Amino acid sequence: MARVSLMLTTVKAYLLPLVLFSGAMFYQLVIIPNTFPHSHYDVLGLKRHSSIQEVEEVYEKIGSSWNSDGESHKSSDFIKIRYAYELLTNPIWKRNYDIFGIEEQHDVIEKAKQQYAGKSYSEVQLPLLDAAASDNGDEAFNAITLKDVLTSEIDSPWLFMIYSSGSKCCAHHFGIWKRIAALLDGVANTGAVELGEVQLAAYLAQRKPTGQLFYRNGIPSVVAFPPQCRNADCLVRFEGELSTDVVTDWFATGILSLPRIRYFSKESIVQGFMAKTGPYKVKVIIFSKTGERATPFVRLAAKNYWAYASFAFVLWREEESSFWWNVFEVESAPAIVILKDPGVKPVVHHGPVNNSWFSNLIEQNKHQELPQLRTVTSHELGCDPRGYSRAGVNVESWYCVILAGRLSRELNEMRQTMCRIQKTLSSDGELSSIDNEESLIHAAVALKEKRLTFTWLNGESQQKYCLFYLQSETSYDTCGPRQDVADVPRLFIVRYKRNLTEENTEVKKNPRNMWEALLNEDVDPVAQLVARYNGSDEIPQIIKWISDIVKDGDSRDLPFYRTRTPELVPEEEEPMFKGSQNILSRSMGMKPKIHSFARGIFDRLGDPRIGPYLLLGALLSFGAIWLRRSQPSQPSQPDQSEQPSQPSQPDQSEQPSTKEEAKMRGRARRRTTSKKDVPSSITDAEPRDAYQMPLSDSDSE
Repeated sequence: MARVSLMLTTVKAYLLPLVLFSGAMFYQLVIIPNTFPHSHYDVLGLKRHSSIQEVEEVYEKIGSSWNSDGESHKSSDFIKIRYAYELLTNPIWKRNYDIFGIEEQHDVIEKAKQQYAGKSYSEVQLPLLDAAASDNGDEAFNAITLKDVLTSEIDSPWLFMIYSSGSKCCAHHFGIWKRIAALLDGVANTGAVELGEVQLAAYLAQRKPTGQLFYRNGIPSVVAFPPQCRNADCLVRFEGELSTDVVTDWFATGILSLPRIRYFSKESIVQGFMAKTGPYKVKVIIFSKTGERATPFVRLAAKNYWAYASFAFVLWREEESSFWWNVFEVESAPAIVILKDPGVKPVVHHGPVNNSWFSNLIEQNKHQELPQLRTVTSHELGCDPRGYSRAGVNVESWYCVILAGRLSRELNEMRQTMCRIQKTLSSDGELSSIDNEESLIHAAVALKEKRLTFTWLNGESQQKYCLFYLQSETSYDTCGPRQDVADVPRLFIVRYKRNLTEENTEVKKNPRNMWEALLNEDVDPVAQLVARYNGSDEIPQIIKWISDIVKDGDSRDLPFYRTRTPELVPEEEEPMFKGSQNILSRSMGMKPKIHSFARGIFDRLGDPRIGPYLLLGALLSFGAIWLRRSQPSQPSQPDQSEQPSQPSQPDQSEQPSTKEEAKMRGRARRRTTSKKDVPSSITDAEPRDAYQMPLSDSDSE
């Protein structure tokens, strides 16, 4: 029993070295052979990267020796040799195998072994490998080099497909890649990289711990660079099914962070889309026959124009064609409908569209007929005292007609009126039919010169801005939250004027005091004069009022009044579109992170340095434990029987331990030493000139 206990104690003490040694042996005998199998050069008895000529010479020698010795060789051995010969004598296959370890037809060996099991090697049908190359016309399309990538703009995203010219699998996916490249035209740079472009292909490849380049999922392989990045750390690899829809959706959502556009039915289009879209936004409805995802350029437009327009898809059904015709005058799909102001006829386009045409269409119709004055549109509309007119920076005076009010039926009716006024002033024929007075021409000319802008203001959300311009007792019927049933839209015009002479001669001077600095800081650079309209809603009267204001502002020397205008309140924050918004940080979900971590561990198992490290750790830990266990123990206390007898010797159990005795002797030694060499006190010896001073007795005196 004692022997078993001693053995268990020894095993427990050396457990760590045993575990490390077992791991090293398992790694060297099991993992390494499976990770580094024999290469096809080993089958032929050649060094790796031998030339094609050397492969052919060795194969001929093997063939002649087999034919001359008369022995019956196994068909499985011949299949291995023949496979290696065909693989290593094809220049493209040999290049792919030598550099990237790619052998597309590696499953041929096992299939041939099963097919020719028990047969003579002479019955094996040759060749084993299909050397049919892909169409050369398909190979050259959109093929790029490293120079093309280096000379491209750094802020543009890239999508690459890595392929081989001699691969049947790659040839099968050329059609898919062409469609992907066409869908991404104008959205991102795309390019096909042939493995012969070794420097670029090696940069895009993965690398094993041994330094071997490889593509985990074989070829074709798809990789992407997000915008503003050319670093290998932010390179993203596609690992799903290589199809047009899946790849484009992955690239648009995960790399470009483009929004997805929902589909709506005729029952949900009003409540689910129109009612939830801001009243200031243009509504773009796209009809599709197939129900496929929105193309990347449509999603890019939805992201770029999110402040101006909202997008929705509708699946076209023939049984609902009459409904869509009555609502939007849509005859068939594909079609695009753009809805603007209430009461304004929608813009309808039938037929397919491309990227540039669609972008131009949205750019031309991003504003409503009567655009809303907002933080993102004030400069563009020329209705900002800190900016310029739509006509340019050299214009001295310009005008902005603003319709202010709360969202209501009355405001919608007045917006329709202002749209008709704008349309009337834009048409010379309609203007002359209304009135022949020359004064009306001033408004039309100003509108044509882009010095006159029509817009509307949400008086509820822009309360301070609205009250600043109206400044009347009845302004609360127009500005601020609704307090009663009264909703009265009001119309006013602002004349902006810049003092060009003052701007040209102005010299920046340091303020003499704080008050002067505040005065210079609290005024707008452009002067403003405001006129409020108090007439009827008749179109001719409003046009005449606007034209008179423009005429007076251009001809008369009106006061140059400068003030400080309240800031417009942002009505909508910038949306955070779903996707990999910060792809540079490689943010991902928990499941992909776990998968990536497990895959990284699996890749590192092929590092041949792990086995020697484990063996070294086992030896070091074994040596450290052995040295610690082999050191002699502390000498024990001599036996009491061997001690000389002393009188009145106390019992052994009552004696202090060796450590306690050593402590006691140390204390006694210190006390003895501390009493030696101590200087004498002044009271120890009597000085020579000392004398006894007599004490006087006060009582005797």
